[in-house]
Amino acid sequence: MPNQDAALDTIFRALADPTRRAVIARLGQGPASVSELAEPFEMALPSFLQHLRVLEESGLVRSKKAGRVRTCEITPEELARAETWITEQRALWESRLDRLDTYLQGLQAGEGT
Repeated sequence: MPNQDAALDTIFRALADPTRRAVIARLGQGPASVSELAEPFEMALPSFLQHLRVLEESGLVRSKKAGRVRTCEITPEELARAETWITEQRALWESRLDRLDTYLQGLQAGEGT
């Protein structure tokens, strides 16, 4: 379990930045070259490459080089890992809130008598 936590920490750290989330959103449309991905951002290429490195280290993105062009693509399995964790947390909190609601309704019903 601690190893899974470390992997999730890395994924969520990667997703914490708006630039990296925008890259993930763009790659959701299909693979793209590094220069294509960097184009919309007003930053130097070395700075943008740091963002890509974080995404690759998290496993959310993989890249391959063909000639002089490096192409990136999304790794859906890692996004699914984050989605699974969020879904589990949502179910846990919805269950707790449902129990709280039931409890509060019981208190309210008991106050009238």
